[in-house]
Amino acid sequence: MVQDEERQQKQYIRMTTEPIGRLLMTLSIPTIISMMVTNIYNIVDTAFVGTLGTSQSGATGVVFGFMAILQAVAFMCGQGAGSIMSRKLGGKELEEATKYTSTGFFLSFTLGAIMAVLSFLFMKPLLSMLGSTKTIAPYARTYITYILLSAPFFTSSFTLNNLLRYEGKAKLGTVGMMTGAVLNISLDAILMFGLKLGIAGAGIATAVSQCVSFGILISMFLRGKTQTKISLRFVALDIETVWNIVATGFPSLLRQGLNSVATMLLNRTAGFYGDEAVSAMSIVSRISFFPMAVAIGIGQGFQPISSFNFGAKKKDRVRKAFFGALVGAEIMLLMMSIPIYIYAGPLVGRLRDDSEVIRLGIRALRLMCIGQLFVPLSMMVEMGFQSAGEKLLASIGSSLRSGVVFIPVLLIFAEFRGMAGIQEAQPVAFVCTSLICVVLCREYLKRLGDER
Repeated sequence: MVQDEERQQKQYIRMTTEPIGRLLMTLSIPTIISMMVTNIYNIVDTAFVGTLGTSQSGATGVVFGFMAILQAVAFMCGQGAGSIMSRKLGGKELEEATKYTSTGFFLSFTLGAIMAVLSFLFMKPLLSMLGSTKTIAPYARTYITYILLSAPFFTSSFTLNNLLRYEGKAKLGTVGMMTGAVLNISLDAILMFGLKLGIAGAGIATAVSQCVSFGILISMFLRGKTQTKISLRFVALDIETVWNIVATGFPSLLRQGLNSVATMLLNRTAGFYGDEAVSAMSIVSRISFFPMAVAIGIGQGFQPISSFNFGAKKKDRVRKAFFGALVGAEIMLLMMSIPIYIYAGPLVGRLRDDSEVIRLGIRALRLMCIGQLFVPLSMMVEMGFQSAGEKLLASIGSSLRSGVVFIPVLLIFAEFRGMAGIQEAQPVAFVCTSLICVVLCREYLKRLGDER
């Protein structure tokens, strides 16, 4: 007990007194590494599947939309429970913090299982909704089957990773996520080519690696590596606790969910121009997410600092962390986007050696490189509001980039500019969202000026 109190006090001192730049770097780097390795897996997986054919490559893009839905649920539970838990730790309320950790985890596992069952029951309309064409559908069905079998472990793994981040234990989360990603790459090569299982091998590799990640991540809580614990006896089934998790995590659900809807809509509109168009846009999303993963990692390093120091009533540190994360994300995005812009052709070609896919992919990728430079402001504002428990403003910020702005832009541009409009829609939405978020940013900074 004394040991737990000493560890809690040590963590409190670290989160509230360590220089912001060093603390932000310490919390961001493990998350960035984890996301980069995961994204490398996504790109390698796309390259492996791309050797099987254009339809198979398109299938991974289609299923990626569903995996984004699972991630949305996971992030809702993880960031909802984690944000509250971190503020409770900042206020030195360990028992309350543990209640939210356990409840968030079991809620995520249960929702993942429910989604898997419903998806199996309604497989055909699900694949159609995801944007699958007739030629892509058989491969998408094979791939998604294995994703569904591991769905509860998939959702709870991402939830556990978020809970660890909000405790300030990002390094522990990185171990689990990186192990799964590296295992996934290895199993892809063995199952797809060694055992000649094709796209089924890719699905099995993803399912197995998610289960392994789950085992490693939950062991961190069970072995006493964390301040809070996971156990059924700490789960609160009252409506208020569950509602607090869902409401606080709703911006994450909205953000990730709208990303999934955007991916589906993008696949459906691109599908009118053939499997090559679907494959090209899928490849572009995988490559462009590489620099975005770094920016998101920095933002996720900012979140536990923000939540903890809000709980500790140290808003001046939250302000410093906000600007540090914003500038850091912008610099990293710029540095990584320049080489991707220059070598767009070879990068797309490495993932699918098809002249039409390469032609469509080059322009879309270069536009994304420009558009993504406008993302950090909106990202940090919405993450900042969420970390502060500002549910409504966080939800408004989260709904813009891939929903309220992007969806109408995509539909209008696709109607009047065809495939060129589809390539332009996401970058244009990024720019428009950033302009809107200037207003939200002023409101956020105004609130940080209170009680300083």
